[in-house]
Order: sequence, then structure tokens, then C-alpha cells
Amino acid sequence: MIMETLFQTISTYGIKSDGSRISEASLPGDEALLDAYSKAVVSASEKVIPSVVNINVRQLLNGRQADHPRISQQKMGSGSGFIFTPDGFILTNSHVVHNAGQIDVTLSDGRHFSAVMIGDDPDTDLAVIRIQAPDLAYARLGDSQSIRVGQLVIAIGNPYGFQCTVTAGVVSALGRSLRSRSDRLIDSIIQTDAALNPGNSGGPLISSRGEVIGVNTAIIQGAQGLCFAIAADTVKFVATRLIKDGKIRRGYIGVAGQSIFLHRRLVLFHNLPVESGVLTIAVENNSPAQRAGLLEGDVIIGIDDQSVESVDDLHKLLTENRIGVKSQLTIIRRSEKFVLEIVPEESKVRPDE
Repeated sequence: MIMETLFQTISTYGIKSDGSRISEASLPGDEALLDAYSKAVVSASEKVIPSVVNINVRQLLNGRQADHPRISQQKMGSGSGFIFTPDGFILTNSHVVHNAGQIDVTLSDGRHFSAVMIGDDPDTDLAVIRIQAPDLAYARLGDSQSIRVGQLVIAIGNPYGFQCTVTAGVVSALGRSLRSRSDRLIDSIIQTDAALNPGNSGGPLISSRGEVIGVNTAIIQGAQGLCFAIAADTVKFVATRLIKDGKIRRGYIGVAGQSIFLHRRLVLFHNLPVESGVLTIAVENNSPAQRAGLLEGDVIIGIDDQSVESVDDLHKLLTENRIGVKSQLTIIRRSEKFVLEIVPEESKVRPDE
């Protein structure tokens, strides 16, 4: 107690241990009081904050709600994003701007602009929008392959409308998988404990060097310190395609299926490289699967020379490269093994419910 009182006295009156007063010239400045951690967070944040934007959208309702006379035909929403090119391209989450009738962007300097949709990919929860404005600050996309568990990361966004909020933490884990709202699996997800809240979606996750290593996308409600970001390498690939084509082209064969385990005797009898596959529950009319002769009850176990053990494997293999190209579909029908020829088409856009 005595030491605490003495410390407060010295702090208040600037008295040295020998009784003499401390001159103002000898007091350390604010910069000197910052430790290495604080300096890293301050420096990186100051570098990226000018590129972070607040996004407000008006979404048009579809489906049965759109016909209801007592329900407003517009739904308001908001989120975050960041400018990543000097000519006004902005990255954000698909769920922030999907089906938006109007997109308004507020910059960190207070300027307001209307944005146009460039491309949207619900399967990776990424979207690119664009504004036309002069003198734009932009953030650089880094290399997510060089990230290490435990390294410092900083999240910037607009939680609950509080603009340019900064939170810091560490990389908790790498290589996580996360379900998108379209039910596809997003790979190479970064897990972090940098606090995220509603409104942070679409904002940048940055390194101590001020490079964007991920796009903040999700939290687990009710949990603490479980936050997720889409890795920068995935972001680069998707953003490039969205700017070029407005969408990501994926293969489609026209089946509904579920992952199942195969009977052990069946695996041994056919010497199969897999122990599970995709059970065909339904086949769409006039689809590549129907034309190939696929039937309900067939189990898909491979495409060309690559194994299929789950629905997620099937999604990953139906890439743009397979569109319009004849492929070999390996299936199990009852207890027999067959190979069907199939030509995947480009994936159809699923209408919103």
C-alpha cells in the first residue's frame, strides 16, 4: 500500500528517487511508451483503415415473401468491405450484397458513393463491387501461404455500424473448412480470435505488415474467440474471375446426393480405393447425369482417375475445366461396378427462395 502511494506521488508530481523534480524534457513521448506489439497494431491499422468502407444495401425480396402485402419489399442490411485496387474495386462478402437492389458505400474519410455489382459468388461467400471516385486509398492482398499459427492479426470493420473498428488477436488455426450459405464447403479458412461482430463481415484481416491475408466472414454465435476469414489466396483467385466474368464457372451434372459408407465386402470385392461415396437420391430431367444413364440409388465413387468419397469431393472435382469435356463417372449399382461417360455442363444459377 505504501509503495503504491509512493508510485502515485512520483507519477503525479514528477519526483525522482533523490527528491529532485523530473524536467518535462526528460519525460518520454507517446511513441516511446508504445511497446513493439502496440507499434505493430498502430502501424498496420493506419496503413489499411483508409481503404476500409462501410456498405449499406437494400435487398429485394424474392419468393413467397415478395407477394405478401404486409411485408416490405425491401430489406436493409450493412457490412464491411475494402478497396483493393486504385480504380475502385471493393471486396466484401457475398451475403452482404447478394440480391441487393441498391448498394451505398461510405469511405473512411466520410465520402458517400453508389456502388455497382461486378460479381458475386455465394459458394465462397465473396463478392466484388465498384465505385467511381478519385483519390482512393487501397489495401494490398498478401500471401496467405506464409501465415503461421500464433502470429499477430488485426481485423478492421464496422461492427454494429461503428466505423473502422480495430480488433487484434492471433491466428488460432489454419486450413479450416466452413459451409457457405449455398451449402458448399469453403476450404483454407483462417481461424482467429480477433473479435468479430455483426457488421464486420467483408472487412479485411491483416498482418502486422498491413497486408490483407483474409476476408472476415463468420463467427460462431454464443462462442468466444471463434472467428473465421477466407484466405487471401482464395480471395485473389475468386476476385480475378469475378472481375473478368462476373461469376465463377463450375461444372454441373444434375444430381441430388448424400455421402454414405460402402459395405466392407463391396470395397474388398472390387478392390476400391474408397470406403464411401455419393448416393444418388434424385436425377434432374434432361441433365448430364440423366443423359449418361445415372439412376437413383447409384453410388458415385470417382470421376476420371480421381476418387469421390463425399458430396464435397464431387463439388471440388466439378471445376470449370470439366465443363463440356467428356469424363468417366465410376459408380456402384447394386453390387456391380460401372463406368459411365458424362459431359458436365456449366452450373445453373440457383434462384433465391
